[in-house]
Amino acid sequence: MSYSLNELYRTVGVSKQAVQQAKLRQDRFDRELAELVILADQLKEEHPGCGVEKMYYTLNPNWMGRDQFCEIFLGLGYGVKRVRNYHRTTYSGSCHYPNLIERISVTRPFQVIQSDITYFHLNGEHYYLVFIIDVYTRLLVGYSVNDHMRTKGNLEALTMALKLLDFLPWGLIHHSDRGSQYSSGEYTRLLKTNCIHISMGKVAWENAYAERINGIIKNEYLKRWKIKDINELKRKVKKAVNNYNTKRLHRAFDMKYTPMGFYQKILDLPAQERPTVNVYTEGKKNYSGASSPQVVCPREEPLAHICPMEFINEC
Repeated sequence: MSYSLNELYRTVGVSKQAVQQAKLRQDRFDRELAELVILADQLKEEHPGCGVEKMYYTLNPNWMGRDQFCEIFLGLGYGVKRVRNYHRTTYSGSCHYPNLIERISVTRPFQVIQSDITYFHLNGEHYYLVFIIDVYTRLLVGYSVNDHMRTKGNLEALTMALKLLDFLPWGLIHHSDRGSQYSSGEYTRLLKTNCIHISMGKVAWENAYAERINGIIKNEYLKRWKIKDINELKRKVKKAVNNYNTKRLHRAFDMKYTPMGFYQKILDLPAQERPTVNVYTEGKKNYSGASSPQVVCPREEPLAHICPMEFINEC
């Protein structure tokens, strides 16, 4: 026994027009999804470690919700597998400085910068990467790539940051771990010469912003690209830093801005309207206005550009 389509529609309780409209909607969905997949592939090329939720906020398809997007693209194989390993890069030096950023509120760009050194395994060798990040804007302002862990690599990154900052804001704090590279005489002299306050943390979470950027650059970029040698590694690090600064939406800014986009936005805001970043300590986020054992920034800045803080713990 055979049935016509009209009889089948009547049996299941739908109209022919409704079926045709559903088919048109499905065809349109398939076309838009195909176009979205192309955009997703282009995004993955620039940000190979980008997860599906971040892909959604970056591509921002107004015809598809976040949960549906994540479900579809996870099913299409766009999920990110994390690669974890460990290699020690911190060897404590003999010269230690106090933690000046514990429980402070950061209210402007380049008030606090953090630095850390990490490694990248390539062709049986370890190469060492140094990054310097501005805590307020999350901008990467300095980096270096070397085949050694000597202080030279850290100096290269710091020199890059100093050149990028046309002028050094009064009261700038450089925070790091207690690694021997950061406590070396050559490195601390360069900081002091530029009237930059030296701050050091005892444990990893007291340098959380720099630690975090290590993982982003390595896991979301470098480990997703095919890299042949150190020269190509240097080129890829440069590309990763640029992509991170100018193209990657950041969770700290509610997935609305890249670090550079946020920096450009707050330049036009009066100081009293700018958001406050509360520095993480002991694995917790402190609330704004918390009292600090270190008085870092007086209410008024000096008329002349001088070193306002007496350096302690000279080595």
